[in-house]
Amino acid sequence: MTEKILTKRFEIPGYRGTLDEYEATGGYQAIAKALKEHTPAGLIDLVRRSGLRGRGGAGFPTGVKWGFIPKDPELPKYLVCNADESEPGTFKDRELIMRDPHQLIEGIMLASFAIGCRIAFIYIRGEFVAGARILEQAVTEAAARGLVGKNILGSGFSLDLHVHRGAGAYICGEETALLESLEGKRGLPRLKPPFPATSGLYRKPTVVNNVETLSNIPHIVMRGAEWFSSIGTPKSTGTRIFGVSGHVRRPGIYECPIDVPMRELIFEHAGGMREGRRLKAVIPGGSSVPVLTEQFLDTRMDFESLATAGSMAGSGGVIVMDETTCMVRVGQIVSRFYHHESCGQCTQCREGTAWLHKTLRRIEEGRGRQADLDLLLDICDNMKGKTICPLSDAAAMPIESYLKYFRDEFEQHVVERGCPFGSTHRS
Repeated sequence: MTEKILTKRFEIPGYRGTLDEYEATGGYQAIAKALKEHTPAGLIDLVRRSGLRGRGGAGFPTGVKWGFIPKDPELPKYLVCNADESEPGTFKDRELIMRDPHQLIEGIMLASFAIGCRIAFIYIRGEFVAGARILEQAVTEAAARGLVGKNILGSGFSLDLHVHRGAGAYICGEETALLESLEGKRGLPRLKPPFPATSGLYRKPTVVNNVETLSNIPHIVMRGAEWFSSIGTPKSTGTRIFGVSGHVRRPGIYECPIDVPMRELIFEHAGGMREGRRLKAVIPGGSSVPVLTEQFLDTRMDFESLATAGSMAGSGGVIVMDETTCMVRVGQIVSRFYHHESCGQCTQCREGTAWLHKTLRRIEEGRGRQADLDLLLDICDNMKGKTICPLSDAAAMPIESYLKYFRDEFEQHVVERGCPFGSTHRS
């Protein structure tokens, strides 16, 4: 087992994440080192060579993303930390914010220095009231110590950092909808191009990075690109925090090498299936990714391995389901969520999510028809790859996978005019 990186302070008895505690355990040494030893371009190259990929879902190389920002020193630039963790089954960023906020702040400082940013924002999910308060307190602590604000550590580098609470919309986890919301407008995704790197917040060059992504930066600065890239695989480097939930004995967050086998994650770290039941299905990256079955247990959890298996690494939210789970009911719940959270801007998404939920509810309640199964697939096909943002795909891909692996359950619902698992809840 590789050592813990992001969660190592969680194991210190009594650690509360204050500035004094963070500094006593090596905190803020990375920003001091970077300001003395690195140029912005050198820091970008360091992160690029580390192989760090975004931990929010898309997995885009972080150093490459930073490198897209124009180098004009007179051009205002922004960095936005995406702390709008709204993907069902995902709860890792919340823990990083609550238990080690200064680690995130130092990562933001380093990223801002690298891209030439002087004003940064943390856009935090509106429901994370306690997390927002903790971050605001941490920013206040850092500012009082001269770590945020003007002329940081006498280097000439200045950074203002603001915490902004969202209003509870899943769609604002999409980076351009987040930027619209941060500007005070309705959170509707933008057409791309232009991309945020050239036209982001206030139409200025902007980098949007996830909480876990930014929290890795201080460690890369302190220990080097080669150290970080030695963990995981050549294309998926470092550790990852997996949030394991569902029918396991020990649900929680587990920091492992990013290429940890699914079997090890579930049966060793999370304690295996509860009540001795058999594993039926695993959603490996939050509710928006295709489901996998028992036959994929030896798949590793890195980006490429999960893609080869037909799913995605997504947000790292691993939802485990045992043999008592009704997959039609799962589809009904998932489709209800995406129908509710669609911004309605694109017809395929607005109408498609409604039809998916309506059809799945009909099947679950025993009013389904055999033709509904192909209808679901037809709806999904019409939803994918045709909208401004990926929410429509995120709603369609899971339903396709449920039908792929569990079509017999759907057919049984139709033939028996009801749920064989005894699931009768309406949603």
